[in-house]
Amino acid sequence: MKLLVRFHKRRGQEPIIARTVLDTGVLINVERAYIESMDGEVLIDVPNDKAKLVCERLKAFGAEVERLEESVRRKEEECIDCGECISICPQGVFSFDKDWNITMKQENCVLCGKCVESCPHSALSIHQ
Repeated sequence: MKLLVRFHKRRGQEPIIARTVLDTGVLINVERAYIESMDGEVLIDVPNDKAKLVCERLKAFGAEVERLEESVRRKEEECIDCGECISICPQGVFSFDKDWNITMKQENCVLCGKCVESCPHSALSIHQ
C-alpha cells in the first residue's frame, strides 16, 4: 500500500521513517521524497497487512499520513490512447492492452507528474 507521509521538523528531528522500521519491524520502501529545511513529504510503500501499524507509528511521531488508493487519474473521455504517457513514465505505470488501449498499474506510480505534463489532451491528473 502506498502512503503519503507529510511531516514538520518543528515537531522534532527524529528520523521517523528509520524509527518506524525499527519499532515495527516492517520494511518500508521509500519511492519518492521531498525534504526541505522545515518540512517534507515522502511517498512510501508498505505491505498491505502492515499499513495500519505503520500509519499509527508515523502518526505517533506527529506525521500526517494519507493512504493512496489511486495516484494518477485518467479521464477516459479525454484520453485518445496516444501512448505519450507510456514513453515518458519512468515507472512503467502505463501500457497498451491487446486492443491498443491504455492500461494503468497504479501500484507502480511514484507521483512524479511527468505523465501529466506530457499528456497532449490533459487527460491525466495527479493525486493532490
